[in-house]
Amino acid sequence: MSDWLSQVFSDATRRSFEKGGRLFHTGDRVLKVFWVLEGQIDLVRVTPSGNEMVLQSAGQGTVLAEASVYSEYYHCDAVARSEGAVAQLGTNVFKDRLATNRTWAENWAGSLAHSVQRARLNTEIRSLKRVADRLDFWLAVNPDTFPERPIKDIAAEIGVSPEALYRELSSRRQHGG
Repeated sequence: MSDWLSQVFSDATRRSFEKGGRLFHTGDRVLKVFWVLEGQIDLVRVTPSGNEMVLQSAGQGTVLAEASVYSEYYHCDAVARSEGAVAQLGTNVFKDRLATNRTWAENWAGSLAHSVQRARLNTEIRSLKRVADRLDFWLAVNPDTFPERPIKDIAAEIGVSPEALYRELSSRRQHGG
């Protein structure tokens, strides 16, 4: 996917970000498309109970908030989980480039389809009642990610509080799991 995106973003503006920074906030107008060059950025919503829910974890080579290209306003915050950089293009420039290149448009459609599949998988994980079941499912589909991701981020991704996830992990350690 990165090959065609590097062509689409070939003259894009580079923007650096620091850990904890925000690229945009809920309610901001959608004016740019971001392609992650380095680091990790999460799309985050805060639930009424105050817990963070991660809707997307975008790492290197990923377009952040891809569905927002077709929205007027952002529906979540983009939170940098590490320092890094993005390439940014105006949404109209991005759409115009896709409209003039069939291969890029097909690659973009495939990317959006993959995002829908990932969103459905996340919904399936969050539909499970027990923290243990959510963690087991998440580990099954992300086997190499666990040691690298902070517990707080994993908790947000599977839709539980960090405290609940810490308790589950502690229980597993005590029982040899």
